[in-house]
Amino acid sequence: MEEWQVSALEHAKAEAPRECCGLVLIIKGRKRYWPCKNLSEDNNFFVMDPMDYARGEDTGTVVAIVHSHPTTPAIASEADKMACEQYKLPWYIVSLLGDRWCSIRPNGYEAPLIGREWVWGVSDCWTLVRDWYKREMGLKLRDWDRPVSADAFRQSPLFESCLAETGFVDTGNDLPEKGDAVLMRLDGSPGLNHVAIFVGEQKILHQLQGRLSSRDRWDSYWQKVTGRIVRYSG
Repeated sequence: MEEWQVSALEHAKAEAPRECCGLVLIIKGRKRYWPCKNLSEDNNFFVMDPMDYARGEDTGTVVAIVHSHPTTPAIASEADKMACEQYKLPWYIVSLLGDRWCSIRPNGYEAPLIGREWVWGVSDCWTLVRDWYKREMGLKLRDWDRPVSADAFRQSPLFESCLAETGFVDTGNDLPEKGDAVLMRLDGSPGLNHVAIFVGEQKILHQLQGRLSSRDRWDSYWQKVTGRIVRYSG
């Protein structure tokens, strides 16, 4: 085991049962582990502190991302593979089940649109909308920076302003067409905090927190919580 791996394993054990996260840096020609704070509200995921990441970049050259699986094997989850593509860096995963390691590299992985696990900032409702537009429409929409947590977003949603700046405009009617984005208000949010894609045949494709992405009927409930219907205009 390399020196940086020993340091990462120590960090993982100290943070258990929460996932730990960190960076592999090249400093003065050697690989060093740079621990980062996990800002996730869930022990089973990690949200790397952007300030810690920035300090790592100032200290050395970032060559890999590291995180732990405290209670599961050293096998990359779907969310791990998606995030690896986002970061465009190799990922190392250490499992505390036998102190085992695995690694993955960006290879063009694309998660299925239906059945993906929800992970804030990696595989959430906006990620799903972006992926649908890329695959079905050939459009690459901006991946807006998220607040630190889903709860922070729920208290102060950004969809209306972000979608306008992304090129979406109001349709001016209550009946969506295929490809329209449907903005909704869920969980007592003061604003529109959820987005789905209308895929035709009275159905929407969306990703709810804590659930797998799914294609559901746009029925009376979803119509009731719908606040705006917008269409991409470029």
